[in-house]
Amino acid sequence: MVKLEIKNANAWFGHAHVLKNATLDVEEHEILSVIGPSNSGKTTFLRMLNRLNDLNPNYKMEGTVNLDGGNINRIGVELLRKKIGMVFALPLPLPLSIFENVAYGVRMHGTRDKNKIENVVEEALKQGYLWDEVKDRLGESAFKLSGGQQQRLCIARTLAVEPDVILFDEPCSGLDPISTAKVEDAMVKLKEKYTIVLVTNNVKQAARVGDRTAFFLSGELIEIDSTDKMFTVPKDKRTDGYIRGKFG
Repeated sequence: MVKLEIKNANAWFGHAHVLKNATLDVEEHEILSVIGPSNSGKTTFLRMLNRLNDLNPNYKMEGTVNLDGGNINRIGVELLRKKIGMVFALPLPLPLSIFENVAYGVRMHGTRDKNKIENVVEEALKQGYLWDEVKDRLGESAFKLSGGQQQRLCIARTLAVEPDVILFDEPCSGLDPISTAKVEDAMVKLKEKYTIVLVTNNVKQAARVGDRTAFFLSGELIEIDSTDKMFTVPKDKRTDGYIRGKFG
């Protein structure tokens, strides 16, 4: 079942045409890895999906993005970003306790029941593979957590508002291998409940976790296929060159 449908998507920042006629679907409960060198359009593509690009006054977009068959431009931005959450490259915990970091979005969306909030926080931390490490220190500042723990906290904060789709923008770029493995384990488990789009510069990470992979180059979607096929018999020689590290 198609969760996100992107048709003839074009994006500009000023005169720079950074995304060119991208057409692809994202299936429900899959991890779509998005790879490509710098300035390939992959982050613009990702941020287009929940209209974060709209914050830039020089941004213009043409084409359509549908979520569950409905155009995202007809959904209120606040509701859209609840449905399509995002985890950024650098963890950005709030200057609050571990508990309140996760509870923040839940309260913002109107939940006041203390027991419900506590249950949501616990479940989100469990899904973010962090509960066992913090359950006895929920009142401590989030800034006392390691970088890897902070990133998993940000994942939990996103999960707490019950999105349909989670966008990951280089979530492991600043993490050590052990922390990276924990975040990847969390992503693989999360696809049972959520749809995931992962932008990564780490080709090996894309191969490890992606069900399908999309390769962007100079703003164009060069190809999209099952990850196994993409990494063994890519259709385009440019894809093969990038995966083999000949450029990027």
